[in-house]
Amino acid sequence: MKLHHGNKKGLFKHALAVTATIGMAAALVGCSSNGGDSGKAASGSDYPNKPITLTVQAAPGGGSDLASRTIAKVLEKELGTSIVVENRPGASGSLAVKYVAGLKPDGYHIGFTPVELAMFDHLGYDVSPDDVQLLGEIMNQPGTIAVPADSPYKDLKSLVEAAKTKKITVSNSGAGSSWEAATKLLGKAGGVEFTPVPFDGGAPAVTAASGGKVDAVVAGAGETHAAVENGQLRVLAIFSPDPHPVFTDIPTAKSQGYDIDFGAWGGLYAPKGLPDDVAKTLEDAIAKAVKSPDFVDPISKTGTVVVYKDAADFTKFVNEEHERFGEVLEK
Repeated sequence: MKLHHGNKKGLFKHALAVTATIGMAAALVGCSSNGGDSGKAASGSDYPNKPITLTVQAAPGGGSDLASRTIAKVLEKELGTSIVVENRPGASGSLAVKYVAGLKPDGYHIGFTPVELAMFDHLGYDVSPDDVQLLGEIMNQPGTIAVPADSPYKDLKSLVEAAKTKKITVSNSGAGSSWEAATKLLGKAGGVEFTPVPFDGGAPAVTAASGGKVDAVVAGAGETHAAVENGQLRVLAIFSPDPHPVFTDIPTAKSQGYDIDFGAWGGLYAPKGLPDDVAKTLEDAIAKAVKSPDFVDPISKTGTVVVYKDAADFTKFVNEEHERFGEVLEK
């Protein structure tokens, strides 16, 4: 079939118009991908697009593990990806922190850190708060001091006064642990020295006190309260500025004249050097997750208090804790 000359001319013009339109579209696509958002794309604008690993510094079953697995489930909803929780216990928790600190800072590997992060280098471990990028605090389990149910010490003052004239043994969850440090802080506040008796974990430390093998035990509120309900222990004080929101019958150490605020706090961190947009995505997700009933309810039932600090405030707090422990542990 022959085309009229005029039709050929019309088709040629139409082809030029289509070509120009396609060219403009391609140019616009190029601008959108290489223009103002180029930095974001380069640093991971589609983050996260694969599973994230969360490393816990303790063995399964403990408070750190419970907090990590609970927050991980909520973060999965906030971030839209799966989170794999792995346990790397060892060297008082420093092994896991050092491992995560050495990984690529791309947001696909984060960790849970306990209060010991502020203690590690004071105890001779080669890791400090400066080695990681803190993302936010998520919990705090206030410390308590408890005595056997038949103990002659009815309040904190009588226990402290006894330590001025005799050896008072106090069990804790291990040499170099947060609860050993809390025992030293209490002694400092009272002007005495307690004799720490380390055990391999909070549970055996509580058991030792319940059986009268030591004069007292320093452990988390949730760890000691169960033995109180069983009639085995009496809690003399809780190491927080305010009464516990669940265990309201426990008097604070401060109300008895001993200004000690100590808890087994914990939060999330990442390798140092996260891209800004990745850090913001993680920080925003953590802020929402901590307020979720799916995190608050199960955590609160264990005696742990949900406490949130954003990245900046958590970093400031950890640095202050690091300085405080330096004064206590290096003496």
